[in-house]
Amino acid sequence: MSSTAKSGRQPVASKKAPASKAGKTGKPGVREQNAQATRDSILRAATKVFAKHGYDGGSVEKISTAAKSYDRMIYYYFGSKEGLYIEVLEGIYRRMNEAESRLALDVAQPLEALRAVIRFVLDYYRKHPEFITLLNTENLHKGKHIAKSLRAREYSSPAIAILGEIMQNGIAQKLFRDDLQTRDVYLLIASLGYFYLSNRHTLSAFLGDNLEAPDALAHWEGFVLDTVLRTVTR
Repeated sequence: MSSTAKSGRQPVASKKAPASKAGKTGKPGVREQNAQATRDSILRAATKVFAKHGYDGGSVEKISTAAKSYDRMIYYYFGSKEGLYIEVLEGIYRRMNEAESRLALDVAQPLEALRAVIRFVLDYYRKHPEFITLLNTENLHKGKHIAKSLRAREYSSPAIAILGEIMQNGIAQKLFRDDLQTRDVYLLIASLGYFYLSNRHTLSAFLGDNLEAPDALAHWEGFVLDTVLRTVTR
């Protein structure tokens, strides 16, 4: 049973940009384009503000100022601050999935495909620190906002499906163990990349090493590749 079902809360459904009459070609009208541009601008601003200030500190006023918009537009398009925050979380998951879908993977070569997925995940975390920060914030809130999302589950399926296909090919070629769950392999990759980067500042101070240095990042990538491959191969 989902968190939403347990709590009895209803999912938050944000208000989409209002539709306007389009021409015979089906292209959106000027009003619709402007509405979508305003909505997108608010989402971009909210992503930055929530990443910097957290959910509690990311006020509607700060977001509207950053978006060069008005508070009322946030309520008009998203219903509430929480509705906007949920769409921000959905957006960071969606963008990661879209980036992964653009990988040129040859699943018939499972070892190379698995290496590519691992490198992608680590590289994506490095290049998108807001992803780490926003998930840290939501975990501090025990996931109560993302639990209301209408789309959260949609964004986990493609990543698991890609990895599952790689695993099946590896098993068929007698390269990979057949007693592993794809979800566990996914969690192994995600956790090794996520923990390192989400704790890089405190770990750098604790260990006396700069974990963000290029050679340190390259070393960790090699370690993660070796760890995952040793786990999944026969």
